Amino acid sequence: MDEQRIRISVGLGACGIAAGARKTLASIEEGIASRGLDVELGISGCMGMCYREPLVEIARPGKPPEVYMELSADRVPRFLDEVVAGGGEIEEWIGRAEDRDCPDDGFFSKQKRIVLRNAGRINPERLEDYLAVGGYRALGKVLAEMSREQVIEEIKASGLRGRGGAGFPTGLKWGFAAKAAGDVKYIICNADEGDPGAFMDRSVLESDPHAVLEGMAIAGYAVGSSQGYIYCRAEYPIAIRRLGIAIAQAAEAGWLGDRIQGSEFSFHIKIKEGAGAFVCGEETALMASIEGRRGMPRLRPPFPANEGLWKKPTNINNVETLANVPWIIVNGAAAYAALGTESSKGTKVFALAGKVNRGGLVEVPMGITIREIVEDIGGGIKGGKKFKAAQMGGPSGGCIPASLADTPIDYESLNKTGAIMGSGGMVVIDDSTCMVDVARFFLDFTQKESCGKCTFCRVGTKRMLEILERITAGEGKQGDIELLEELAATIKRGSLCGLGQTAPNPVLTTIRYFRDEYEAHIKDKVCPAKACRALITYVIIEENCNGCGVCKRACPVEAISGEKKELHVIDPDKCTRCGLCMDRCRQDAIRVV
Repeated sequence: MDEQRIRISVGLGACGIAAGARKTLASIEEGIASRGLDVELGISGCMGMCYREPLVEIARPGKPPEVYMELSADRVPRFLDEVVAGGGEIEEWIGRAEDRDCPDDGFFSKQKRIVLRNAGRINPERLEDYLAVGGYRALGKVLAEMSREQVIEEIKASGLRGRGGAGFPTGLKWGFAAKAAGDVKYIICNADEGDPGAFMDRSVLESDPHAVLEGMAIAGYAVGSSQGYIYCRAEYPIAIRRLGIAIAQAAEAGWLGDRIQGSEFSFHIKIKEGAGAFVCGEETALMASIEGRRGMPRLRPPFPANEGLWKKPTNINNVETLANVPWIIVNGAAAYAALGTESSKGTKVFALAGKVNRGGLVEVPMGITIREIVEDIGGGIKGGKKFKAAQMGGPSGGCIPASLADTPIDYESLNKTGAIMGSGGMVVIDDSTCMVDVARFFLDFTQKESCGKCTFCRVGTKRMLEILERITAGEGKQGDIELLEELAATIKRGSLCGLGQTAPNPVLTTIRYFRDEYEAHIKDKVCPAKACRALITYVIIEENCNGCGVCKRACPVEAISGEKKELHVIDPDKCTRCGLCMDRCRQDAIRVV
């Protein structure tokens, strides 16, 4: 890397690519060549500002780096002429800079980046970039200075808990595997991220794959394992490709493979692509899938630490947990434990999505409140609407109402609300969303993803879903709420694995905090949020309608009638409540009642 040349880096995480970053990169390449510019061009992963993609960072000699936001291909010529060649700036396009205040600084103001320390800063496909920011220093320290027991004690002292959802102490987990009898042991990285609205693990793997490999190698050293597996869903092709590149680079440089850096420790890593089954996020189902069997959970004990992959002692951590490990080893357990709360140390990565102004990838100290994430980091609710709830923990989590927005983000506090930390999905909900429909959506997901092994999960979730579908269709009846609660309790008690045991959580939390919405659907046949199609009617307001006919032409079922320049009328019997008429109306003449 030449510090005397202008360096440009284009964010090529999945979010950037979806926003057109590959076209931006191609346009920059073409523009550099045609203008004869002396520029070093590269790529990076996700910086976290997904709502501002495509993002391009420029570092000029003697100046701090600047991040240009929403730099689509059509903006590239002006960027190259005025900024790169001309040496100037386009102030309104700058999203982040070290030497000035920027409009979106609030997105980063309360973040503390440990797992995301290199995301958007380095080229994930270059080992040199990772080494330049201290990569593999932790593994080198472990091999040169620390015993296996010392590594485990350091992780214990840090207070790091599993970031996959359960929050089990990581050092304790490593200790169990280290003490287990057997010459062959395995380390597994669980990258089977399947929650709707979650993209934390994918972004880390796309942006900083070597950090995960280094964490796995340190875990292998600590427990006495020489073989690791990364179980990553096939729907993450960019992550899988970059992991493959990183594994090959690390092996060539002596950071993976036999006798790492001349030591007695050997560690190899393979990638296993999952077929996208949500249940394979459960560790026993995951191991069955690696072994070539159908991904279905089994009873525990025996626990994986004693009898896991191919009946050998196995340690399983998720992506985020492992990415923390190198930082802890280099900076010390005390530095990590100084962050967070008494029982929940360090930071947590969240995929902030939904009806929020600044959606993206954020990493915050444990103990921060939901309100701070939504309002300060996320910039509040889109369109000036009212914050209604935060859905946390994915299909296994729950909906936390705005009245509990000052709940701190830690394992125990979230559990008290009926939700869970989960792997880190946070979907922000505004007052236009029906909470009964939210419960129906998540239960539909878990019911379809059930492996079918347990009657309680397979049949129980189906019965719950049928009730929710009836309620949202305006066919709910007295006793439905109580029946949902009864079924939920039975499913939680009788299901074999975490998928079934937590599947009722979205339903139970919405009943707990939004029972009035359920009752309105059942008793009054009304959806308070005006979101359930069967319970709403579209009408045209006479004083606003000018008879332009736009709504009539937009209606796919010819439910709107009226002569030109006269009041139009919607036939409720023909109307399918698709909403196209309201979307197209320029007079604000159509209402939902």
